[in-house]
Amino acid sequence: MNITVIGRGRVGGGLARLWETAGHEVRTLGRDGGDASDADVVVVAVPGHLIDEALRGVTGLNGQATIDATNLYAERGTDFPSLAHQVKSVVGGPTAKAFNTVFASSYELIGEQRVTPSNLYAADPEAKDVTARLIGDAGFDPVYVGDLDPGARLLEDSSGLTRALAGQIGPFFYRYGVPGEL
Repeated sequence: MNITVIGRGRVGGGLARLWETAGHEVRTLGRDGGDASDADVVVVAVPGHLIDEALRGVTGLNGQATIDATNLYAERGTDFPSLAHQVKSVVGGPTAKAFNTVFASSYELIGEQRVTPSNLYAADPEAKDVTARLIGDAGFDPVYVGDLDPGARLLEDSSGLTRALAGQIGPFFYRYGVPGEL
């Protein structure tokens, strides 16, 4: 699969390395922008307040499936119900929210865990399967929380809880599972 990751930081760069290891063709784009026209999937991994700036320099965004991995660290705007909806308004394709409730600083430790860590995601129906596949290829167990609306906003709003817990114990993995199946 051809994946274009917009953002070369801890999240974007880390996901790119995980997916390259899993055998995907990955191109990363940074502040200088670039062309995403050959991407099967676009991943946006920049701070939430930089979405417009990051996407402005990218050409070839033409309705590809998109995964929004951004987080909100400032006041939320009122133009969109979620950051994922903002991303979708630019790329135009089916969109998912994922990777915003896991810690990029722990990506290198995924394979050392006793059980596969979970990764919560919300998605438009047309983005659900490809998102679950890429979550799995990154080493996580995908846990679907529902459609993009209202799931993306739910995941974004949970980031405060995630940061509060990390402030007590540091970066962590989580695991969701049905009793008896873990």
